[in-house]
Amino acid sequence: MKRSKTMEFGVGLFMLAGILGLIFLGLKVSGLDLTRADDTFQLKANFANIGGLKPRARVTMAGVTVGRVDSIDLDTEWYDAQVVMSLDNDLLGKLPDDSTAAILTSGLLGEQYIGLSVGGSPETLEDGATVRDTQSALVLEELIQQFVSNMVNE
Repeated sequence: MKRSKTMEFGVGLFMLAGILGLIFLGLKVSGLDLTRADDTFQLKANFANIGGLKPRARVTMAGVTVGRVDSIDLDTEWYDAQVVMSLDNDLLGKLPDDSTAAILTSGLLGEQYIGLSVGGSPETLEDGATVRDTQSALVLEELIQQFVSNMVNE
């Protein structure tokens, strides 16, 4: 069977489209967003226990992704985990300063992410501000330990 140049060109284009599609899917799944790097502002929050929260984790409001976790460090003054989040610039000056941040889990054993809940204060959080009201992660091992110790004590 004779190969024609148009057939080889078509197969090459098909392979190129497939490779570009895989790169696109890889970027979407990993959470990397190369287009909106400087359209964000930062907020901080301190948590007593972050569980399995990792950098690049989602930050959501009402189930909609509005940002990502930039970094997680130990606050040596209070010995809490300090989480720095990058949020969409659309929210700058709109989040009340009594908003809350909680570490949530997708499903029973899924990834952990931060969920923001809006407060009702007329004052707003600005770039670099700290969310004061936080709720730490629920650690499954601690819940099991409490359940077992309660069963033994009864």
